Amino acid sequence: MSRMTELERQIQGLSAEELATFRRWFAAFDAEAWDQEFAADVAAGKLEGLAAQALRDHAAGRSTPL
Repeated sequence: MSRMTELERQIQGLSAEELATFRRWFAAFDAEAWDQEFAADVAAGKLEGLAAQALRDHAAGRSTPL
């Protein structure tokens, strides 16, 4: 049995309370992983082009206030 199949089987066997606890844990875990990935992309300069384009668009009047 693959690791993923085993995890799926275990998750399917959780009680409603256990599943709620797992969901909260996984949401926090996933958010932290995304934050780390985003920070690494920023540090590597991967968003510079997007930021520059956004600033150009704003300067050209192609943005609206929030």
